Amino acid sequence: MELLQVADAVAREKNIDRDEVLEAMEQAIQKAGRSKYGHEHDIRARIDRKSGDIHLTRYLEVAETVENEATQVTLAYAQRRKPGAKIGDFLIDPLPPIDFGRIAAQTAKQVIVQKVRDAERKRQFNEFKDRKGEIVNGLVKRVEYGNVTVDLGRAEAILRRDELLPREHFKNGDRVRAYIYDVREEPRGPQIFLSRTHPMFMAKLFAQEVPEIYDGIIEIKAVARDPGSRAKIAVLSNDSSIDPVGACVGMRGSRVQAVVGELQGEKIDIIPWASEAATFVVNALAPAEVVKVVLDDDNRRIEVVVSDDQLSLAIGRRGQNVRLASMLTGWDIDILTEQEESERRSDEIQNRSGLFMQALDVDDVIAHLLVAEGFTSVEEIAYVETEELAEIQGFDESVADELKQRALAFLDEQESQANERRLELGVEDVVAELTGCTAAQLVKLGENGVKTLDDLADLAGDELVEILGKDGPTEEEANEIIMAARAHWFDGEGAAAAGDADASGQGASA
Repeated sequence: MELLQVADAVAREKNIDRDEVLEAMEQAIQKAGRSKYGHEHDIRARIDRKSGDIHLTRYLEVAETVENEATQVTLAYAQRRKPGAKIGDFLIDPLPPIDFGRIAAQTAKQVIVQKVRDAERKRQFNEFKDRKGEIVNGLVKRVEYGNVTVDLGRAEAILRRDELLPREHFKNGDRVRAYIYDVREEPRGPQIFLSRTHPMFMAKLFAQEVPEIYDGIIEIKAVARDPGSRAKIAVLSNDSSIDPVGACVGMRGSRVQAVVGELQGEKIDIIPWASEAATFVVNALAPAEVVKVVLDDDNRRIEVVVSDDQLSLAIGRRGQNVRLASMLTGWDIDILTEQEESERRSDEIQNRSGLFMQALDVDDVIAHLLVAEGFTSVEEIAYVETEELAEIQGFDESVADELKQRALAFLDEQESQANERRLELGVEDVVAELTGCTAAQLVKLGENGVKTLDDLADLAGDELVEILGKDGPTEEEANEIIMAARAHWFDGEGAAAAGDADASGQGASA
């Protein structure tokens, strides 16, 4: 009974299951028994869960062929001792209880302590594995090289130095609030990792301070932080009668100030979220005022035009404002002044006009009209509907048709010149057929030393994408092209293998 009382006490103290403690004790007694009777024997221990009695037994397996005499017996021997015994049964011999010596007791204690510790770690992991994403409060237990060990009551967690806010220092006994961003089971036990710089730490703090967020009326759609300095948070209200920004700021700023205080004075911009990318980016760049935006959906890039006096505000100190806005929206943001944008537009118009004047043999008036209508390349003019060109002011169907013919003739000439250059470089026709590239792209391949199927097969997907540029294949398509180019290598191996098989067959028949 004394043994059961000890097991109960340990289970209560460590907050683990009583059976796990008793199993640890059984393993310790079993280890001591093997030390006394011999490690080669199959010695097992069992503690009676009601009386606390210890039963020590030796197990002998009934085997068809005895490989280990210490743990196995023949069927004939087993049937003499136990009529009806079958292969796979066990003969169980009770052993006298052992008297623990000093060394045996010490070994038993180590086994019990280790097993109890393992059980405690398992309990901690099971308790915290589903708490990722929560905010916890704890006491600083120790600080080593800037890393803070936090006592959470039923477990310990680590708050690494790079997860602390800049200029933030803790001492033993300080209270700390942090975000659980990872829980991992490791050989040393469960590792609970905390953070005070994680973007979701700020989001969870707002959820604690703003009841509307906790209730789901207001959603936090995105968070971007420069820890300890500045942050932006985008919010959306599911109730049109509630202002999401005002609810997060609170009466006289009480709610946002509570979060700012916890984050050591980090400035927080609360902005309304918008489903339209342009509107969202404009909101995210607050307090700067935006004049115009130009979106590039394919590359998720956006150009923002601001007045000269707003440029420094839009960029922010050391680029902080535009960087946070980019993190918040997920778009790459280029900021231009009105003058820079005007100059660039003027250069683009001149370049395109010059291209059209040269390629189509037209005057600057017609070239400017085409640019003003949004045409950016000769290909667009060559393949646009004649009626669409004829709708341009000052054009009719005959002018539109003539422009299309000139554009097609220019493209044919370009293709012919590129084809000649491709042949000069020695790019094989089979490469052209396999890749489906234009003559201009084949010239690029030739200039980069890709002339045969083997040259193409030796490339990696990203190399092919880099050579062909933005009008070329995606990396996935490039990988498919390269694998097709390598097919002849494996065909050769198959033919060689077939040849070897034929040769060996002829040798055998001879």
